[in-house]
Formats: sequence, structure tokens, C-alpha cells
Amino acid sequence: MRLQHNAHLAYCTNVHPGKDWEQTFRSLQQDVLAVRRNVCPDSEYAIGLRLSASAAQELSQAQALTAFKRWLEDNHCYVFTINGFPYGDFHGTRVKEQVYRPDWTTQDRLDYTKLLFELLTQFLPKGESGSVSTLPGSFKRFIDSPEQHAAIHQNLYQLYQHIEKLSEKTGHDLHLGLEPEPLGLFENTDESLAFYEQFLQGRADADAIRQRIGINYDTCHFALEYEDPATALERFSAHNIRISKIHLSSALKVRELNPTTLDQLETFCEPTYLHQVLAATHSPTHASEFTIQRYEDLPDALDAHRADRDTADEWRIHFHIPLHSAPQAPLLSTNDHLLSTLDYISRNPKICQHFEMETYTWAVMPPQLHSKTVVEQVTAEYQWLIPQLKNRSLI
Repeated sequence: MRLQHNAHLAYCTNVHPGKDWEQTFRSLQQDVLAVRRNVCPDSEYAIGLRLSASAAQELSQAQALTAFKRWLEDNHCYVFTINGFPYGDFHGTRVKEQVYRPDWTTQDRLDYTKLLFELLTQFLPKGESGSVSTLPGSFKRFIDSPEQHAAIHQNLYQLYQHIEKLSEKTGHDLHLGLEPEPLGLFENTDESLAFYEQFLQGRADADAIRQRIGINYDTCHFALEYEDPATALERFSAHNIRISKIHLSSALKVRELNPTTLDQLETFCEPTYLHQVLAATHSPTHASEFTIQRYEDLPDALDAHRADRDTADEWRIHFHIPLHSAPQAPLLSTNDHLLSTLDYISRNPKICQHFEMETYTWAVMPPQLHSKTVVEQVTAEYQWLIPQLKNRSLI
């Protein structure tokens, strides 16, 4: 839907299965339109599209592309953003760290992302900007050589050149959002700024690159890093790095690490997605000072704590939970970070125009959070979020 300040809000369709275009289009026809009828029946409706590499190739065929454009028009829908982070199948199979493959060292990732931008220009309303979000280069432990860093930089530069030409050709303002997340090649503000410094070093067109290749700020991910949203967003702004898109999402956090809590967290251990844990130990004398221990997956953290190798005061866990549904106490959510981000946006509305809810974990949520159908859940997230936006004069 359209917001104030020429901004747009959608939910990301990666919550639905979409291994190919047939499955993706079926979810658009059934689930997306059902949500639309619940939350935005009388106005133009925005879609945050997720396309796998297979789906993108199939959609690029003339017959499928023409049919989809007609479907968008007939149903008064439009696409302004595409999630290009997961390359392959994202449901019903082990994803874990494989979600980072192929990474930005590869031609496959470059070609896939180029195609997403080419498709996006076919759907964008006249005069609107379009964004694609992607992984933060790679997974940290996949990268161990200067040659890999150089390949990432070169492929991103080629992508910049491609979308610069597409923007000039189509008149659309196109931009990529690199999405920092725990244990990504860069995962927080400091590491993101360091990456940009290396990537842009010696490039005469650095200012133009910053406008085409920015940051996808995920409120779940930056909350996991114990960051303050106003500080993080101000730092990106000070370095002229574009906020391409903001993912509105929440994670788990817990401050009472005891046997009962650990048993509750066991219900969030599942075989599909990676659930990184950032465990903070706070200074006893300076509340704002802390150290962070990172665990690649939730079972690793649980094992460490039960073996007395972890003595942290607080855990933040990369498991996207519904915006509208708080976990059972003493588990908490990071909604405070999301709301603080909206507070900052209300004071600085021009910093970003693309907003997307992204609770993709519906199919693997434990029973206490899985009491609704996916359509009911997404509808409830809109019903929670829209008043928050209205209270801040963003809608």
C-alpha cells in the first residue's frame, strides 16, 4: 500500500513456498489476494515479490511475463521490491547456511540479480523507484582470501553498472539493498561501513555507486546486534549510504537463562533455517558496555550453556516471530527496536521509501505461535503495524 512521503509498504512473499514460477504465482493468486481483501480491498495493493532463480527465469518468458502484468493490472496490484536473498528453494528443505549460496563471488549470483532488476522494470508503476534486496556478500566462514573479496567487489560493481544503465533507459530509480545479518560477511554498522570503504576505495564514481547500492536495514538483524536504530541510521546517512529498504521484522530475546527458558527455546530448534544467537555479557560497572559471543545456530548455544561454556546475561536469537504476537514469557521480542526505527523514520521520512514485513518462518514456528493460517498471520501483522504507522503520521 502507499504511505505518506511517497513510501510503500508490502509483506514479503517469501513466507509462501515458491520453488518455481507456477508455485509462486499460485500463492499470489490465493494467499496474497486473500490478505489484500482483508487489509486493502479498495486501494492499489503493493506486493513484495520473492522470486527464486528458477521462478525468475520462467517469468522472464514472454507469455508468463505478459500474463503476470495483466494479472497485476486486473487485480489493482503493483510490485515495487523483490527479495533476491534466497537463490533457490526456501521452504520444506534444509536451507541453513546454504541460503548464502551462490554468493557474490559467483557469476550465478550476479546474473540472477541482474535478471531480477530487468523483471522489476516490467512491473514498476511509472515514475516509481524499485529495489532488490540481497545477501551481505557471503557468509563469514565461506570467505578466507583476498581474491574472494575482490570477486565480490567486482561483481557488485558490474551490478551497479547494469542497474545504472537500466535506470537511465527506463527512467526508474533502481537500487540494491545489501542486507547485513549475524555471521554474514558484514553484519553490523561497523562492518558494513568498513565493507563500503573497501568496495569504494579508488573508484571515481563512488557517489553514484552509493545511490545504486545501499543497505537493506532489517530491524530484526540490527536488533540482534544490540544496535540502536537512530545511531545506526545516522551513521549510514553520514556516509551517504542509501537505505534501500527497511525490513520490519522481530526476533527472539531472553534475559532469564534458566532450565525452564532453555526448554522453551528448544521448541524453536528446527532443521530448515539458520537461527544465529548473539549472547551478550554486560559489564557489571558500565551498563552500556558488553561483549558478544556468536553461535552459528540455536542448538550450539543451548549446548554451550548447558555445558557451562556460556555465561551470558542475554541472548538474541535469529528467529523471525510475528509482529503482532509476543512469545510466551519469559521469552521476549525485539519489537522495541522496530518501534524505535519507526520513531526515527517519523522524524526523518525521506531516509527510506520502501518498507516490507518479513516474517518468513510461519511454517516452522512452534505451536504456541502457529495458531493461525498464513493469511491470518499476515493480516494480523498488517493490523498491528498500520496503527503504529498512523500514530507516527506515516500513513
